[in-house]
Amino acid sequence: MPTATNDGVRLRYETDGEGETVAFVSDVGYGAWLWGWQHGAVAGPREALVWDLRGTGDSDAPPGPYDVDALAADFEAVLADAGVARAHVVGAGLGGMVALRYARAYDRARTLTLFDTAVSGDAVDEQALRALHPADPAGLESSLDGAFSPAFREARPDLVEDICTWRRAEDAAADAVDAQIAAVLGFDSEPLYELTLPSLVCHGIADPVVPAAAGEELAEALPRGEYEPVEGRHLCFVEHSRAVTERVLAHLDEHGAAE
Repeated sequence: MPTATNDGVRLRYETDGEGETVAFVSDVGYGAWLWGWQHGAVAGPREALVWDLRGTGDSDAPPGPYDVDALAADFEAVLADAGVARAHVVGAGLGGMVALRYARAYDRARTLTLFDTAVSGDAVDEQALRALHPADPAGLESSLDGAFSPAFREARPDLVEDICTWRRAEDAAADAVDAQIAAVLGFDSEPLYELTLPSLVCHGIADPVVPAAAGEELAEALPRGEYEPVEGRHLCFVEHSRAVTERVLAHLDEHGAAE
């Protein structure tokens, strides 16, 4: 797996496929497993790029707290190291905040796709966010209550077990989760009227971490924002991966290189 470096922090990433790059930015604490569903649909006709945020997976974990500006600079280092000139940027939660800041500060972003993202950390329920990341690994399964609906968890116990296994292997440790949560809570997007990239905002209508109204507010603040409500909770794009991925691919097709 290649490694980029920003300010002495080593950042692991990988790419798959060829063509226009779609770069994924993960939410608090989650490893690259988070994008397994969308990554598979993107890689091939396009290049899919996933990376481990500082503190996560195989990337370095410097002491926190972190902030979104530093994470956006990390993202720039990754794209530069990978030789990416332009990228469709897909982010969830904290990753969506990084995507917003990145698009303002750098010039590689072509489009944005944002899942369960808010314009400010003030809109985030800190207690619900922390509940997704139990200090005791024995609590991983119950922590998925904020991520998925009860019906999904009951219907897919095999997938729930797999996700818990992936989380044990790839997710951030407790100190890094705290550092990333600090980045979320300290985030303020600043006015978005100059951010004119085509932007798809998808949001779980029952998300306990970031209320759906915050997603609607974000879409309205973006000059070319489109709002797409999705059944489910904070990881609605995993629970309803087929429908969400089809919508994302349509967004990419509509705003590809020919635009």
